[in-house]
Amino acid sequence: MDFRLMGLDTPILHALLDAANTASADDKSAPNVPSRTYVQDAKAMAATPADVKEYPNSYVFIVDMPGLKSGDIKVQVEDDNVLLISGERKREEEEKDGAKYVRMERRVGKIMRKFVLPENANTDAVSAVCQDGVLTVTVQKLPPPEPKKPKTIEVKIG
Repeated sequence: MDFRLMGLDTPILHALLDAANTASADDKSAPNVPSRTYVQDAKAMAATPADVKEYPNSYVFIVDMPGLKSGDIKVQVEDDNVLLISGERKREEEEKDGAKYVRMERRVGKIMRKFVLPENANTDAVSAVCQDGVLTVTVQKLPPPEPKKPKTIEVKIG
């Protein structure tokens, strides 16, 4: 829930929310409750839109990464078939030159998406380019396997 939309945008509220978000993620008091990190990652993935295109020789993933520099963006391949795109946009500190936020609407926080890659994706041929806040990740396809030629077996007279 975003309390800023209800007019509750105070420094003390930000401090409380930051403290709640940085609380211990490995609290074992409730074993069937998902961890805070899991919930934050799930929210980030749900809030990060992406486009996926398939070309004859590649797959292209397009993700908006507003306000992030290329050094703040991570593109990884996990478990040989999962493409992970992540980054985090931090909130600028208040009280710079005596200024304070009157309204905050731009998105801050974690940006994350995971994609399970098809079997024909070449995870050794991945490239990423970020331009104007739009990340484009290209994963080349493996060449199709050559069709098997029929094997001729010689028939002997016995």
